[in-house]
Amino acid sequence: MTSAPWKHLGVLLLVVVLVLRPPAAAEAGGANSSTAAAACPLDLGYVATLPWDHAPCAPPVANDTACCMTLLSVLGVGLAARLRATGRFRLPSAGASAACLRAFSAALAAPPLSLPGASLVPRCFPVPSQFAITPDYCAGVTTAAEYAAVAGDTSVAGLNASCGDDVTSLSLCTRCLNAGVDASARLTAAAGNSSKSQSCFYLTVLYAAGISSSAGPDSPATASCALGLALSTPSPMSSTQSSSTNHTNIAVAATIPIATVLLLSLVALLLWRKRQEDIKRRSIQISEERRSRPRPNTGSVMFDICELAKATGGFAERNLIGRGGFGVVYRGALADGTVVAVKKMLDPDVEGGDEEFTNEVEIISLLRHRNLVPLRGCCIADDDPDEGKQMFLVYDYMPKGSLDQYIFADGEGRRRPALSWAQRRTVILDVARGLEYLHYGVKPGIYHRDIKATNILLDADMRARVADFGLARRSREGQSHLTTRVAGTHGYLSPEYALYGQLTEKSDVYSFGVLVLEVMSGRRALDLSDPSGVVLITDWAWTHVKAGRAREVLAQAVRKEPSTVMVAMERFVLVGILCAHVTVACRPTMPEALRMLEGDMDVPDLPDRPQAFGQRIAFDEGESNFSASSILSGPFVDFGDMLR
Repeated sequence: MTSAPWKHLGVLLLVVVLVLRPPAAAEAGGANSSTAAAACPLDLGYVATLPWDHAPCAPPVANDTACCMTLLSVLGVGLAARLRATGRFRLPSAGASAACLRAFSAALAAPPLSLPGASLVPRCFPVPSQFAITPDYCAGVTTAAEYAAVAGDTSVAGLNASCGDDVTSLSLCTRCLNAGVDASARLTAAAGNSSKSQSCFYLTVLYAAGISSSAGPDSPATASCALGLALSTPSPMSSTQSSSTNHTNIAVAATIPIATVLLLSLVALLLWRKRQEDIKRRSIQISEERRSRPRPNTGSVMFDICELAKATGGFAERNLIGRGGFGVVYRGALADGTVVAVKKMLDPDVEGGDEEFTNEVEIISLLRHRNLVPLRGCCIADDDPDEGKQMFLVYDYMPKGSLDQYIFADGEGRRRPALSWAQRRTVILDVARGLEYLHYGVKPGIYHRDIKATNILLDADMRARVADFGLARRSREGQSHLTTRVAGTHGYLSPEYALYGQLTEKSDVYSFGVLVLEVMSGRRALDLSDPSGVVLITDWAWTHVKAGRAREVLAQAVRKEPSTVMVAMERFVLVGILCAHVTVACRPTMPEALRMLEGDMDVPDLPDRPQAFGQRIAFDEGESNFSASSILSGPFVDFGDMLR
């Protein structure tokens, strides 16, 4: 029987997954009523036909770890097969993960295996959502194409060449292993976090079995080499191997000490990490009596890191609800039951130090408006030598999610129910009122600088609230001007700010205009799928309106609305185009834009759009083909700043 080096590291990886997984109690509630209705996208027919050694799981099970490692390898065959068919790692949702574990349990219990799947699967995989896909798993890799892009052409070519054909002999499987270690190292480096090394290696295992292998993951040789699955019968051997059994035995004997050293090293690592986790857990228990404390005469709360860790389940991946260029957001529940959104800032170095940071939080916490997401307070922690300084912002949780989930389809063509015209109108007016308050309701005014669909959240009543308006700060010169630290998002940036760094209230007006056009049309600010190249929504909408086709800008979902509201919808489109005008002077202020949207002020004729900023590509308004706008084609664009 072939001795596969992949198996040694594969077994070690499975030990890591099993030992370091969260306790079942901590994961309670992972499979709720919504997840239970999902279907399993895996074909598990191979479970009964693949000649895998199921002796470790035969009752009575003497060693849970050995059985669970075996079952994880068996399930890995199905995951690799799905990757081979769809190009996607793991499973699409927590519901699909739970459904597949139920189907896996049934397949184990059915003849000819007749294993106690109903008890084994929950013991080995206590977290029903364990195999659901998440961008946070390893360097943001969720598809085979992303894996190839991150690992690099050289690593992928080496993996395909080494693991593609014959892996039945020890030397060939060792070559496959070496290629996998190289690719995994590149993924871990891209993740920028050594703690992701196990998950990155796991993706490499699936890629080797599902993509690189020409025979496929359900081939016994591939399952044995790439996935470390013990077989009940010998996998096919090459003629060279069968004629040199003695040499193979010598090689196996030489491999055993190496595997032993690796195993002992891993056990030491696991014990060290477990000790560190115990220390952190005891620290949280000791600090349970420490609670958040309101700062006198302010609207902010200084939270304790232990309370936030407890609220978010130790900042567990299952509670991750958002990610941006400046932080990740977790859902949490405070001790009093209040549900909050906890944003961990990725760049905690704040100019002016901790006092400046807390003072800025106080300013923002005092802002109260129906269309702003309330900021409850902050947290500063610097007592963890592994993490360094950490800074957190704590907001009220918005249960309906972000606006982009309702107006754009995701990568698989799915989205939440499309908004009606009444809902779109309410959302746009809510955002306009929130921005009007930031600009004119406080003195001095605050400029958001990152208005986009993902930063508009919806509360339980589907009312829009402006979120992530950053931290207000006074200028160094002691002036009273307030602004935010957010750099902005390409596609929403006004030309004068993107090119020359000129920031005024009209910069927010431009971004608001782009958002209005997105809500009314269902198209994204930047359309990268158009065959003619990158198309800005402002160019696209301008062309239709100038050609007398304003209704073609409207999303299909609202074109069915009664003709009596068409005039109002077209007015919203015109206001969006006017707000996103290239020329600053042509844009209205937020109060003026709000009055136009409400019908209390006439919308002026749209001024012509100048060919500014060095536009190099001709734009034909009479045709349906569009080129990149002047912002993209100008010679002075610094994409390093614009894409932050």
